[in-house]
Order: sequence, then C-alpha cells, then structure tokens
Amino acid sequence: MRRREFITLLGGAAVVLPLAARAQQPAMPVIGYLNSTSPRTYAIYTDAFREGLLSTGYVEGVTVAIEYRWADGRNDRLPALAAELAHQQVAVIVATGATASAVAAKAATRTIPIVFISGGDPVQFKLVDSFNRPGGNLTGVSFLGNRLASKQLDLLQQLTPGTAPIGVLVNPTNPTLAGSLWKEAQEAADTLGVQVHLLNASTEEDFVRAFDTLKEINARALIIGADGFFTSRIEVLARLAAINMMPAICSYREFSTSGGLISYGTSVINAYRQVGVYTGKVLKGEKPADLPVMQPTKFEFVVNLKTAKALGIEVPQNILALADEVIE
Repeated sequence: MRRREFITLLGGAAVVLPLAARAQQPAMPVIGYLNSTSPRTYAIYTDAFREGLLSTGYVEGVTVAIEYRWADGRNDRLPALAAELAHQQVAVIVATGATASAVAAKAATRTIPIVFISGGDPVQFKLVDSFNRPGGNLTGVSFLGNRLASKQLDLLQQLTPGTAPIGVLVNPTNPTLAGSLWKEAQEAADTLGVQVHLLNASTEEDFVRAFDTLKEINARALIIGADGFFTSRIEVLARLAAINMMPAICSYREFSTSGGLISYGTSVINAYRQVGVYTGKVLKGEKPADLPVMQPTKFEFVVNLKTAKALGIEVPQNILALADEVIE
C-alpha cells in the first residue's frame, strides 16, 4: 500500500470511529405529556413540572425530550391523544390537567409507565389499587379536590349565613371527578342543613350562563369545583364572581390572588413539581407500582379582605385567625 493511500484510509477511519461511537450512545428518553387544557393557560404548572424533573437531573432538550399533547379543554380528545403517545412508545406518559387525562392514559396502555395528577381519589376512580401500593403501571399525585367540598361549604356558611342555595360548579366533561364532587357536596349540605344547586360548565360561555343561573335562583354563594379546565380559567372565574357580586370559594390559591373571596386547598404548583420528581424517578428505572401516590400534607386557606369589603362581608376574627394568607 502506498503512503498516500494509507493516510487517506487512516483519515477515513478517524471520521467513521466518532460516528460509530455516537451511534452507540443511548437514545434520549421521550416523555409523553398529556394535558386536558392548553399550553398558554397551564404554563405556570408545566414550568413547575419541569422544575421537578430538573431536580432529578433531567433537562428538556438536553437529557430528555418531551412530546406535548394538548386537548384545549376538549376532554373528549384525550383518548385519541393518549393512544397517539402510546403508539409512539414514549418512555413514560405524564397525565395532567384533569383526572380524565389519567383515565385516558390508563385505557391507552398497560405497559408504559404513567405518572398522573388527579383532583380526586385515584383508588375510587380505579386508577390504582391503593395509595401505598399502586400496582399496575400508574402512580402520581392526588390533591383530593373532591374531598374539600365539606370544608368549603362550611366556610361559606359562616361567611354568608342564610337559607338561600349555594351553587356548586362542576365540569360535566370530567364526569368521574364531577360526580364524586357533587356527591360530597350533597352529603355535606345534608349535614349542615344547607341547600345546594348543581351547575355545569365546560366552556367560558358556560361560565356566563352559570352566573346567570345563580342570579335566577337567588344563590348566596358558589363553590367552584376542582377541575383542570377551571384551573386554566381561574382569572376568568374570579372576574365573573366580582362582576356578579358573588361570594365564591375555590380549591386554588390563585383564585383568591386573582380577586376571588376565599380559597381552600392544596398547592397545585407543588403538586406539579412532585409529578416532575416522580417522572424523573421512573425514567431512572423505578416502577410506578412501587411509588406511593402522593397526598397533600398542607392545605392553604387564603382570604381576600379587599373582595370581602366590596361584597359587604364582615369576615369573623375566627376565620381570619385560621387563614394562612390575608390579602388586603
């Protein structure tokens, strides 16, 4: 072999070897992120998810890829979107926004790990076998929004005493959660001797109709149920409550900071951060069956005194003493 041919061959090997080495590197894992709402309205919660993911060493676009699927408030689209992610054989599906996302993801695959966030009881919804031993391919975070109706109704009863009905707003396109929340509200109402009235909404136009109905039945207050679509439109709901002079309570702190009267529930942002942590653990090889479903350990009670004054409501000192935050 002549010297020039040898040098050419050696140079070619120098090119081929790095390419071969890169080809042997493991492919970047892909997360399928399924959400019932839209990227704009859920930005702060998706950012919290990424924070949790980052704490386990995963950086989007660097060490992990994320395939996003948004239903834009159309829960009926979730089964097809979940099936799409399952067909792509993503490493894990993160089901967020509404309990309906987790239900759709579970129906789409029995093998791909699923990390969910749910406002209701995942055992009751048959997502997992138990909180401590989920079994199967699902685990996640539940902030038990449907279990808060009793406390929320009691707070409204203290702030707006009377015999007029209290409205309960639910999303009928998220029937699993809506049904359990309405049942909880009815049971609490029976105990407190309060009349409750069911209101349905799955669009912003429905919100307007719901507040019109509250006027028609002369309702004295409103409970806004836990739902991903409601979370994504929390400022709209707070504004409508103010315009209609309607005392209202919601599970999310963001409702009170946006001008709503009071909120009582757990931190949704912290819940999404924990979903990110669990997703990172699954990517590292832990099985959902061995990761207990996380539950809230702290509930936030926020009172907006400025709104209370605008509504002509005198907030009792015992209520203010219970508040974690008072907005003046």
